[in-house]
Amino acid sequence: MKIFPGKIAVMGGGSWATSLAKIVMYSQPEMNWYMRRPDRIEDFKLMKHNPAYMSSISFDTSRINFYDDINQAIEDSDTLIFATPSPYIKEHLAKVTTSLENKYIISAIKGIVPDENMLVNDYFSKYYGVNPNNIIVIAGACHAEEIAMERLSYLTLVCRDIKKVQKLSERVFDTPYLNSSCSRDMAGLEYASVLKNIYAIVAGICNGLKYGDNFQAVYIPNAFAEMIRFLNVVHPMARNITSAVYLSDLLVTSYSTFSRNRMFGKMIGEGNSVSVAKIELGMVAEGYYATKCIYEINEKYKVDMPILNALYSVLYERKSPSAQIKKITETFK
Repeated sequence: MKIFPGKIAVMGGGSWATSLAKIVMYSQPEMNWYMRRPDRIEDFKLMKHNPAYMSSISFDTSRINFYDDINQAIEDSDTLIFATPSPYIKEHLAKVTTSLENKYIISAIKGIVPDENMLVNDYFSKYYGVNPNNIIVIAGACHAEEIAMERLSYLTLVCRDIKKVQKLSERVFDTPYLNSSCSRDMAGLEYASVLKNIYAIVAGICNGLKYGDNFQAVYIPNAFAEMIRFLNVVHPMARNITSAVYLSDLLVTSYSTFSRNRMFGKMIGEGNSVSVAKIELGMVAEGYYATKCIYEINEKYKVDMPILNALYSVLYERKSPSAQIKKITETFK
């Protein structure tokens, strides 16, 4: 391996991938960028911005090496930033024939690998032989749109090897509009990133049902308490649960108009079916898939999670949103 992080590649062409590429380009002389569709790459080169996402971000494309071949992008890179929606990560990785064992992996995927019900970092280790000490997770709270606008934002970089994330913070993520901190709570922060999308959908449903700010002010602490119960059972460790990274991601995803999960929930609360809301959203609501994954995981742990259970009933059992929300309000304290 070269000196960390070496040549960096962004793997994905969506809004989050594009915002992360903007960050990388601030500090690196050049970067590699894998996108699945060759036509998008050609349009990108012509327009100097992503033709489909975050079009307000302009790039010096002379400093970008574009790839539509995932294996070639991997071979030519040392550090790979994966920023694809979790429902598609297996599909993308199924094309990989090049070894990942000697690569550094940065996961910006806020979800669980479908069918496996496995955290992304565990999936890379188990199926692709990546050294767990060479896997870094990017945790929130950040919306891609605000990074594009260079509004002051905060990220947490998580790794078992704390020295690696400190180096990454200094060498890549140190920009005038971005502050980053470091953590070792890999599983805890990955699960928290998954759960906040679930709770954001419920916040959106409540908004669509015309519950007000007074209710939301009580809902968020109850959702946070449910998150803490789950983390303490599934991955018990000494953690400062009041630190910004656990709570802030939940807050911004539940309140922000940029939040696709909140938007998805709001459509359901306003009377749209789940299938119509998925189509109308036009983007991936990670929380939809995460709800089923966490529900199935919790069948083993049996943590008291009334909010999760209510959302599962709405999304997968076609139960009435208003009835399910009314039920959970009776559990709030």
